[in-house]
Amino acid sequence: MKRPTIVMFLIIKRVLTQTVRLLFAAGIFISVQNTAQGQPTHGIAMHGEPALATDFKHLPYANPDAPKGGKITYGVQGTFDSLNPFILKSMRTTARGMWDPAFGKLVFESLLFRTRDEPFSMYGLLAEKVEMSDDRSWIEFTLNAKAKWSDGVPVSVEDVIFTYELLAEKGRPPYSSRMKKIDRIEKTGDRRVKFFLNEKSDREFPLIIGLTPVLPKHAINVETFDQSTLDFPLGSGPYTISKVDPGQRIRFQRDDNYWGRDLPINKGLYNYDEITVEYFRSASSLFEAFKKGIVDVFPEGDPAQWRRAFNFPAVKDGRVKKDVFKTGRPASMFGFFFNTRERQFKNKEVRRALAMMFDFEWTNKNLFFDAYKRTGSFWQGSTLSSIGTVASDIEIDLLKDFPGKVAPDVMDGTYRPTKTNGSGRDRKVLRAAFKIFKKAGYKTVDGKLTDPEGRPLTFEIMCKTQGEEKISINFARSLAKIGIDVSIRTVDDAQYQRRTQNFEYEMIVATLSSSLSPGAEQKWRWSQESRDINGSFNYAGAAEPAIDALIDAIVTARTQEEFISTVRALDRLLISGHYLVPLFHIDEQWVARWDYIGKPEKTSLYGYRYPTWWDKRAEK
Repeated sequence: MKRPTIVMFLIIKRVLTQTVRLLFAAGIFISVQNTAQGQPTHGIAMHGEPALATDFKHLPYANPDAPKGGKITYGVQGTFDSLNPFILKSMRTTARGMWDPAFGKLVFESLLFRTRDEPFSMYGLLAEKVEMSDDRSWIEFTLNAKAKWSDGVPVSVEDVIFTYELLAEKGRPPYSSRMKKIDRIEKTGDRRVKFFLNEKSDREFPLIIGLTPVLPKHAINVETFDQSTLDFPLGSGPYTISKVDPGQRIRFQRDDNYWGRDLPINKGLYNYDEITVEYFRSASSLFEAFKKGIVDVFPEGDPAQWRRAFNFPAVKDGRVKKDVFKTGRPASMFGFFFNTRERQFKNKEVRRALAMMFDFEWTNKNLFFDAYKRTGSFWQGSTLSSIGTVASDIEIDLLKDFPGKVAPDVMDGTYRPTKTNGSGRDRKVLRAAFKIFKKAGYKTVDGKLTDPEGRPLTFEIMCKTQGEEKISINFARSLAKIGIDVSIRTVDDAQYQRRTQNFEYEMIVATLSSSLSPGAEQKWRWSQESRDINGSFNYAGAAEPAIDALIDAIVTARTQEEFISTVRALDRLLISGHYLVPLFHIDEQWVARWDYIGKPEKTSLYGYRYPTWWDKRAEK
């Protein structure tokens, strides 16, 4: 009986050894390690360790001595009809500032705070400590004993669990899907809550849990939560709402009893006593309001405006300052997005030919003083971009199961968007584009480009600003040269948000922000899962198994080398798919401000941060 037992042991040992080797080769294991739990810590990072030590005093890009007091007024174009940013009905029509990437998360907070001086690191906010297993199969948070809602009730573990249950049932994407990756949530102590993750989870998801908002169980009506409302919500953040003029303005007042005002993560942030967000129907009326001092800061992205429009008296005499900020983040992808759900855009080669027809060189010279640079990559200007880089062995291995999905010039890094001679009628480019159309079965009939079924190629571009309309008119003129009729419709903000949310467009002008830590958000932009979910950011209607596989590989990457190669491989797939006409970018940020608004000397990795600015008048 002993000999069979020994033989069986040796067989099992050999199988396990071979399995480990295979997993290692596949990149699933980077080193031999156990999955013993880590230690409670003040912060976590997607890759490596967070940069700030346990005893850090403040964020590097914040001024801890910034004066408290005064006020600021921001301006935005559009309107609003709700104060709930977490439901589908008001996904894009919630008043700004509630849970805001630009103005700050003034009312609601999350367990952890994401710093903007590192690619993807987070530090304690509602949770003072976080602990995560080495294999990231669970994560546990210890709530800060001081954390309270603005009504004085302590933030509890029950609130955290309630939030996940509520958002799973009635929340909007992506919050509504997060419970799908969670096996269970347990209360493990008076202030401790532990998330056990299932096989659908990935290495990024524990960090995403840390960024999910926490909502007050005792102050929410579950039955009506999914309805738009203008009732003032209860939060735990540094501000409460003091006044709302529906669709026109929202005003926030500093909470004098804010529990987290002394946290190192908040030192030098949220310096105003009062924050107002004013809404304007048009960009021109917003700019006029800034010139009159009604609005205190004004970000500008149009080189023509930056050069020509900022010559009013307050600029000349120094009362308005023009600031230029350098950043380390990739350029956002700004472009004409094809809705591939529409018949005329289903053919990738047709999309490629249409993209060739945008004359960047003429547009940049005649409309923008040659101030823009052409965008070609979804992570332009960073190490994550595939442009100018030959595909690595890791990329080749990732893409081997999807032959033909990446164009050869994209694979070897030589791809660049089509370049014209800047004349406005580059015949060489026109002939090249027409050749692609012809190969796809298109031909010219009575001066109109028609598809193989004899239907004229025509579509509508939906815009929301005059600047977008100007670019669209130029694109339409180029397309008209080969017999393509394009109509342009500029709609108000409410209609634009409704139609984009429901994918009711043929082509739109839109922007997808980029970061140095792409991850799960890519699913809501490009995956098959998000293609038909209203409210997702899959503007193009992408539904490609290769894209899904690469996104999954990004969120499971264990090393920096593997992560960079995987993002580059996804970049190559998206470029080769021709889901949009890439436009242009500037590699700096432009903001004008009235001189009584102060700012820190240091700019974060991701650029300027409004929540770190202050009112100098409060110093007096």
